[in-house]
Amino acid sequence: MSHVDGAALGYRLDPWWWLVVAVAGIIILLILWRADPYLDIVVFVRDGVLITVVLTLASFVLIIFAGLLGGLGRISKNPMVYFISSLYVEIIRGIPLLVQLMWWYFAAPVVIQGIGNALNIESLAQYRANAIVLAIIGLVICYGAYMTEIFRAGIQSIHKGQMEAARSLGMTYLQAMRHVVLPQAMRVVLPPVSNEFIMLMKDTSLVSVVAVADLTRRGREFMAVHFNPIEVWT
Repeated sequence: MSHVDGAALGYRLDPWWWLVVAVAGIIILLILWRADPYLDIVVFVRDGVLITVVLTLASFVLIIFAGLLGGLGRISKNPMVYFISSLYVEIIRGIPLLVQLMWWYFAAPVVIQGIGNALNIESLAQYRANAIVLAIIGLVICYGAYMTEIFRAGIQSIHKGQMEAARSLGMTYLQAMRHVVLPQAMRVVLPPVSNEFIMLMKDTSLVSVVAVADLTRRGREFMAVHFNPIEVWT
């Protein structure tokens, strides 16, 4: 029997998988060796896990819409729409996410209250920050800029003849974009969009600095009380 390379069969044994298995085995051994601390930690941070999941999913849905609108704006022939979309992308992508989250939590409420006082609108003048809502806004604004470029690239990857053919059949621009261009573009943008989702899930740990009791913050609270950083962060 002739030797058949694994790559020819459509798979490859990646040595990194052995590292993943080894790390997982060490974690399981630690849990079995010192079960009580880990069980206490899991119980303590379970609310934080729920908040992290909600933050990630809610933000991601809004990011998709923001990116789609921004992507359409970036290919728009309207100079004003194109300028606003481009300005948004260039400015937001140049500011660290942590700085944006802190601005939305600490500065935005002050701005809202100032507007309320200036316009004599009591509801705005007495506005109180909702940490979770402002964290979602910060994540959507930041990641929306990156998602805008993903959708722009995906739409522009579709040959312009597709749009021209749809328009020649009597479709409006929006109809052609919805029924012809976007379904094809989605196949192109799916991999980078998946990467953005993974990055978003990891970056939600930053909301712990703006009083959101997510997984990271709950872990810090447990560590501050019990002084066991190894168990908490492992």
